Amino acid sequence: MKALLIYPLFPKSFWSFEKALELVGRKALLPPLGLITVAAILPQDWEFKLVDRNLASVTEAEWEWADIVILSGMIVQQGDMIGQIREAKQRGKKVAIGGPYATSFYKELQGEADYLVLDEGEITLPMFVEALEKGEESGIFRATEKPDVSTTPIPRYDLLDLSAYSEMSVQFSRGCPFQCEFCDIIVLYGRKPRTKTPQQLIAELEYLYNLGWRRTIFLVDDNFIGNKRNVKLLLKELQPWMEEKGYPFTFGTEASVDLAQDQELMDLMTACNFGTVFLGIETPDEDSLAVTKKFQNTRDPLSESVHKIISSGLRVMAGFIVGFDGEKAGAGYRVVEFAEKTSIPLALFSMLQALPDTALWHRLEKEGRLIGGSGDVNQTTLMNFIPTRPVEEIAQEFIDGFWALYDPQNYLDRTYRHYRILGEAPCHKYPKPRKKKAKKKIELATIKALFIIFWRQGILRKTRSTFWYYLWEMFLHNRRGIPSYLTVCAQIEHFLEYRQIVKEQIEEQLAVYQETIRQNEAEIPVKDSEISAIAS
Repeated sequence: MKALLIYPLFPKSFWSFEKALELVGRKALLPPLGLITVAAILPQDWEFKLVDRNLASVTEAEWEWADIVILSGMIVQQGDMIGQIREAKQRGKKVAIGGPYATSFYKELQGEADYLVLDEGEITLPMFVEALEKGEESGIFRATEKPDVSTTPIPRYDLLDLSAYSEMSVQFSRGCPFQCEFCDIIVLYGRKPRTKTPQQLIAELEYLYNLGWRRTIFLVDDNFIGNKRNVKLLLKELQPWMEEKGYPFTFGTEASVDLAQDQELMDLMTACNFGTVFLGIETPDEDSLAVTKKFQNTRDPLSESVHKIISSGLRVMAGFIVGFDGEKAGAGYRVVEFAEKTSIPLALFSMLQALPDTALWHRLEKEGRLIGGSGDVNQTTLMNFIPTRPVEEIAQEFIDGFWALYDPQNYLDRTYRHYRILGEAPCHKYPKPRKKKAKKKIELATIKALFIIFWRQGILRKTRSTFWYYLWEMFLHNRRGIPSYLTVCAQIEHFLEYRQIVKEQIEEQLAVYQETIRQNEAEIPVKDSEISAIAS
């Protein structure tokens, strides 16, 4: 069986980083971990070809070669995913589809793909293979339980063009113990975190090491510390392996804010060369956190938790949301104030979206407040439900907030303050001795990127004097942090373009929304009492 694996295009988003990736000669941030895991689970006597559409288009030769086409992706990739399904069908190919988008919206895909391989592939892929062997022309395959991920094979990293990616993806666990109302992770993967064994994950890292990977590895767990006991067991075995290999990787991951309550865990992470952690902060408004059942963010003052994590040596990125029920005016501006106060450089800022089968989705459906179908879920789309305060007010706060967060001067100031705090962390100030390894060669793309950053930010922009002053201060106080600091500085190149896209597309949708409201009001007069009932 010849299987063509296709990973659909990502639209421009907070995470696409096109301009920043261009500086270092990379084409995409992360590879399609789901598809290379699928390739590892499927029969190994099959032949595989992987096409990441974020790197290149599918050629006619690749279409012709395939016996079956397999796609997987997230909700934001739905447009290109459907397009590629139709391209395959036009060529007479059988198509199988899986992943988060297919699992959440399988009803919309029943007329598109032949095989819907839903939920987690460790259970449903064998069902799919059995159906193919029986000659079945179509099918929907569902799981009634969660698989034991300690049986998951090493993903087929050999199918990737490693030089094209800025970072590499690895997964240790699935699931999250919390109950955030808007989150679909607990719907897809459950509230009981399941982990691989330490030996299993280290075998994956060894495989990547032998393939020659030496850059950042992102553990894609939606909450890396969901099972703290197992995470600590992993880190205690990972640290000597990293030391023996000469610390070939830097790690990043996602975690809940309660990481700040466990100093031992933070110390173990930094000892293993974890450099970055993404926190789901969502909002500094405690009332909104309670409404959305994100109680883990209310146990300690959020700003203190963030400072403690940074002070322990972990660079913080964070996610923020505006548009929660009962939210008071100015929530978007309070997000900006919080990011400035805590010196978080990269702040993912979004308007709330209701995702399928989440508790939020079901509640809004009961209340008759959902709007449309799946739609796009991105920073450039209006909310897909009727909020409790005017959409126009929320959208304007979002636009203003995104614009302020990625003002070049504000961004540079936050980044500098962040790295000065990091520089005082014991793990960075007094690093442990490491075995000597051959020095890494500085790539030509890195030298080129430095010159571009120095030219744009150190000469062309109004921030030039601040840029050179901060770089000198970094040289004096956090010299070891300069490469990472400049990398984060470079990411403003993406956000300067993207904030303009956000502004234009949201304002365009707002204009359409307001015109629709005006037309409806002109056609159907609404009594004041009815307006009050809708608002309540």
